[in-house]
Amino acid sequence: MRLLVSPINATEAQAAMAGGADILDVKNPREGSLGANFPWVIRSVAAVSAGRVPVSATIGDFDYKPGTASLAALGAAFSGADYIKVGLLKIKNRDEAADMIGNISRAVKEFDGGKKLVAAAYSDCARVGSIPPMELPEVAWECGADVVMVDTAIKDGMTTFQFMSESQIGEFISAGHDFGMEVAIAGTIKFEDLELLKRVDPDIIGVRGAVCGGDRSGEIKEELVRRMKADLS
Repeated sequence: MRLLVSPINATEAQAAMAGGADILDVKNPREGSLGANFPWVIRSVAAVSAGRVPVSATIGDFDYKPGTASLAALGAAFSGADYIKVGLLKIKNRDEAADMIGNISRAVKEFDGGKKLVAAAYSDCARVGSIPPMELPEVAWECGADVVMVDTAIKDGMTTFQFMSESQIGEFISAGHDFGMEVAIAGTIKFEDLELLKRVDPDIIGVRGAVCGGDRSGEIKEELVRRMKADLS
């Protein structure tokens, strides 16, 4: 498993890198679960990485606005992100998901075919009215995504594992792999969740709060990133 850590600025990116993060995922928690940060912040984190680890950037928790999302994705790609991640927050069905993912994929890959698209559903889909995670892998693959992900939409301390059972998470991972995609799991992951994650074995796990000392509005701590990396091995 690779450890994705979500810094909000270059200083946090340096701490995450020093702790052994495998992917730097630029986000802005003030704008939501997958809130978008600014182009200059993505550039600054890419400068910290200097090609040593991939840089990911979230572009937002989207409703059905494929044009807006495509422009945001192109901006993230142009700013230096290797992975561009979109959250399908208010996407209610496969047709809307296909229109979103397909157009975002085109925008990104026409710019640079080496960029990777991450399509994210939400484990707490029932309380936010979004597409269920198990409906995502097939449509994501059909539309050119490279990674499927599950996260929590509402950050209130409840974790993905309170909304999806271990077997359901395992099924989501298997479905993604069956379509040849990588699979990422996030959603208020805590240190005590790592044993379960090692059992289901996703390709990537995404964290922020746990490596900020339990408060995602805090600052990333190098020693906590290092501890999580060690606990995953």
